[in-house]
This record gives sequence, C-alpha cells and structure tokens, in this order.
Amino acid sequence: MTRNIDPITRADLDAYVDEQLDAARRIEVAAYLSEHPQEAAQVMADLRGRDELRLALSTASSVSGLASAQAAERLQRSLARRRFFRNVQRIAAIGVLVGLGWMAHAGFGPLVVSQVVASTPPPPFVQDAVMAHKTSLLRAGMASQLETKSLDAAEIRAATAIVMPELPVGWKVKDVQLFPSTFGPSVEVEIGTDKAAPLSLFAVRPGSFDVVKPQIVDIDGMSAAYFQIGEVAYALVAEAGASDLRKVATDISSTLY
Repeated sequence: MTRNIDPITRADLDAYVDEQLDAARRIEVAAYLSEHPQEAAQVMADLRGRDELRLALSTASSVSGLASAQAAERLQRSLARRRFFRNVQRIAAIGVLVGLGWMAHAGFGPLVVSQVVASTPPPPFVQDAVMAHKTSLLRAGMASQLETKSLDAAEIRAATAIVMPELPVGWKVKDVQLFPSTFGPSVEVEIGTDKAAPLSLFAVRPGSFDVVKPQIVDIDGMSAAYFQIGEVAYALVAEAGASDLRKVATDISSTLY
C-alpha cells in the first residue's frame, strides 16, 4: 500500500535549506528533488551559499571582510526569489490579522508603523519585540511579578538554541523572561543603563538563515534597532527617539561573530 505524501511546497524547500524539517520530511523532500532536477539545482545552490556564509562567519578572525561580504552577497542573490514569496505571504497574513482587529489585543492598541518607514515594513519579529517590551514594562510595575535578574546564556542556548550576545559594560540586567512569539520561544531581557529610558533586548529564531545589519524602525511610540546573524534575530527596543540605538545594536552584533 502506497503512503500518501503531502505535496512538497516552496515553504518545504526553504525549510529544507534552513534545516528546519524533521528527518521524515527531509527524506520526502529529498525524494521530490531527485525527480525535479531544476528545483534540485536551485536548492543545491542555496545550500552552497548558506554553507559558504556560515564558514565565512565562523572564521571571521582569519577571513577578510571582503570574503565575508562576497559570501553574503552570493547567499542573498540565491535566496532572493524565495525570500520575496515569503515576504508576500507574511504581508498578506498581517493584513488579514489587522482586518480582524487582532492588533488591538492585550489593551495596548494597534501597533502602527510610522509613515516614514511604511514603504519598507520591518520583519514580523520586530512587532513581537515591541509587544514583549511593553509587557516587560507592565511586569516592572507589578509587585506580584517576580523578576529574574540572572542571564544564563548557556542555559538559554541549550533550551532554545538562541545565542545571546555580550552586553556592553555598565548595562545591568533587571529581568529575563521567555515569551511566546510568532516564531516560537523568544527571550526578552530588560536592561538598566545610565540613561533613564527603559531598554530591552529581544532575541528569537525567525525560521530563516540571513545576515541583516542593524536597521531602525519606529512602531507604536517605540524605536527598535533590529538585526539578524545566522538563524537568530535580535531587536533593541526603547522609547521613540532613543539616541545611538543603531550604534549600540552594531556594537552588540559584533560580539556574535
């Protein structure tokens, strides 16, 4: 008796490249690729670009910055077509959620991207970061919510596969919490600095492999500096107009290489 196999979709091919499939599904995708040489060639090109970039990042101390940039450029070209379709699907999903009023949940009101950046929407995980930051502000004002001031990077990595960066000298961890997000477990670190404005660091695995330099976006009265290195994405969130947020994000991202 022949077992029915779910149709192989573009999302399955992306997940195959990103190593997000279980063993059984990987076998099914491999069988599909063996019968579709054109798509198999594209997947092999994606795998090569991914591995070249990983190698460049893992040997940053001995490989020139030009080599890393060239590897990143090759990966971006090879994945550009599939990333386009993923973004279209995400934007459509967000549009449906907005239409249903989902953004108004938890009493925070809608998360509105400012007109300045409306032409280039940030990744969906940035909205999760802003929501987590607002939740941490609520927790800080509640006596019943206990704070966890110990940031155990090794334990977090073992439990979630999320790599936490080194924090700048002078930063004080006020609370560390795991939050659910669109992409699974995320880490939210509330930070105290010499500045009065509350600051938080959000980290999550968005389900794709990429390298994104720190970008600034304003959402619902908050500023966020987001970036991604490999399979983990990060966002620094503070009150709108926070100074040097991009520079701080750049300094933090450099500790991950």
